[in-house]
Amino acid sequence: MKIYCPQCSFEPTPDMLWQCIPGCHFQWHTFDTRGQCPNCFKWWRVTQCPACGQWSKHDDWYHETAPEVTEKSTIEVTPPVTIPSS
Repeated sequence: MKIYCPQCSFEPTPDMLWQCIPGCHFQWHTFDTRGQCPNCFKWWRVTQCPACGQWSKHDDWYHETAPEVTEKSTIEVTPPVTIPSS
């Protein structure tokens, strides 16, 4: 799983902190809790990127990584089935 801004592709480092404002003003790494403040339990549905300043849905920051393809990888292809016409 890769975490990066859906607007500018900025990747937050583990030491970066977000602040619960408006809220309790607690600071934490929002991706450790999937957007929920561990102090007041407010659930942040959007997250602001510290690089580009844009707000995006918090869930849109999570990206599945494609499996790596190596030279030893093989893909098995099954030929299509032909049905005789009557």
